[in-house]
Amino acid sequence: MEALMRVTDTLKSFRETRLSALRSPTEFFDFHRISRPADTSQAVSRITYNTRYFSGNYTLIVLVLAIYAILTSPLLLFSIVFLVAGFAAINRFAPDPLQVGDHVVTQKSLYTGLFVVGLPLLWLSSPIMTFFWLVGASSCLILGHACLIEPGVESEYANIQDAV
Repeated sequence: MEALMRVTDTLKSFRETRLSALRSPTEFFDFHRISRPADTSQAVSRITYNTRYFSGNYTLIVLVLAIYAILTSPLLLFSIVFLVAGFAAINRFAPDPLQVGDHVVTQKSLYTGLFVVGLPLLWLSSPIMTFFWLVGASSCLILGHACLIEPGVESEYANIQDAV
């Protein structure tokens, strides 16, 4: 129960800090502000400003891509569910050693069995490839958007506020 409270507190603080910075879809997809940067320094300044300004939207993009990657890989989804459910079941139903015939089954041996089966299953589901796909896809989307969207008028005043 305590772990559930920690998860809900973490999600609540994540929502308050990162997702509170969400910009409206009309502002995020403003086609009138799309233009090619004149040079590299302008592209870098756009990326610097837009990654801070649209940080909530970019976080949401990464989360949606991560959920998509997990849902479209059935073996990865099964591996994650198997390990999490096995860990939760061992914690909930087997806190004390059990006598099964002549053998004593401890929580440590149950965890060992779970990881002997679960980790090779997880390895076969290629989580590293999924991670690098997620990094590549989100980087292309985020850097492309941040580079092509011209900062608004408020960006000129952001530099003044930083200097003060």
